[in-house]
Amino acid sequence: MGKVRWTERAADNIRAPHDYIAKDSGAYAMRFVKSPIKAASKLEDMPFCGRIVPELEGYGFRECLFQNYRIVYRVNAGADVEVLAVVHGAREMKSVFREDWEL
Repeated sequence: MGKVRWTERAADNIRAPHDYIAKDSGAYAMRFVKSPIKAASKLEDMPFCGRIVPELEGYGFRECLFQNYRIVYRVNAGADVEVLAVVHGAREMKSVFREDWEL
């Protein structure tokens, strides 16, 4: 059973909508933050349950979905999971990774 580790970029991806939601409701903002983290926690037991990201097929990135968000991760040796990004489904994935990850 591997561990799930969040990169700083992935944490920042959650922080931005949290800050926006918190303007109206701190409780809903915290609930929002906890939900994708909980959704990603299943990856500890089933790291390969997510599909390969179609737009980034050659990189071996996988994703699981939470509401309108795509939680992008990769599985490292020992089945450890590294969450790379949390991207709103309306955003174009290639441009996000080109800008943030210089792919």
